[in-house]
Amino acid sequence: MKRIALALALTLVAPAAWAADKLPLAEISTYLNGLKTVQTTFTQINDDGSLSTGKLWLQRPGRMRFEYDPPDRSVVLAKGGTVIIHDPKSNQPPEQYPLNRTPLSIVLARTVDLDRANMVVGHAFDGTATVVTAQDPENPEYGRIDLMFTDAPVELRKWVIHDGAGSRTTVILGPLTKGNSLNQNLFIDGQPGVSASR
Repeated sequence: MKRIALALALTLVAPAAWAADKLPLAEISTYLNGLKTVQTTFTQINDDGSLSTGKLWLQRPGRMRFEYDPPDRSVVLAKGGTVIIHDPKSNQPPEQYPLNRTPLSIVLARTVDLDRANMVVGHAFDGTATVVTAQDPENPEYGRIDLMFTDAPVELRKWVIHDGAGSRTTVILGPLTKGNSLNQNLFIDGQPGVSASR
């Protein structure tokens, strides 16, 4: 379930300067549109206080891979308009969800325009970061995600997923490596351990 929450979120924390004021949605949109490829690590704080770690690769538009470190080894892929969750410990086939029904679609869109995105339901400043809240307007019972951006430079630092059952999952991103060429097998192969280099 925690991987589902992550998959239905999106993606991209280095200890940088905190934002001094709320960033305009247009500025955040420009930042997201400038991200073509991203590679980073993440730490996930689960609702029960346990921690999970892993790696994240993003290629806009439309592709993302979350790979959890052992012992979990789950892989979450976004590709071809679908989010696919591979759990090697399960004897079940991978779970699949339409990408456009998740807040992840906002970040992976060909053109990001948060001022017009119908999933954006909140835009605030919490004293340290600009918080953009997104949820499916047709299915608010699925929960919501709070995306947190800092300033100077603008950077996505973390997100918090609030699921429909009241659980909370926080994902903190490591330093972002941007603009590198990524192995396309990352977005095809659901098995853990795919090489990031071509």
